[in-house]
Amino acid sequence: MNNFFRGIIAAWGAKKLGGGCFSTIIIFIVIYVLLGNAIKNLMQPPPMLKLKL
Repeated sequence: MNNFFRGIIAAWGAKKLGGGCFSTIIIFIVIYVLLGNAIKNLMQPPPMLKLKL
């Protein structure tokens, strides 16, 4: 997900959840960072399981 769509989704969520000016900015930053971490974790391949036989 590129940064433009992350920003659009974070802005929409902050608008829906935010109450005032400061809280909307804080919520935007939190959603933006969470989306970045989620995408980064989804793009990594799962670790290989080591089975002991």
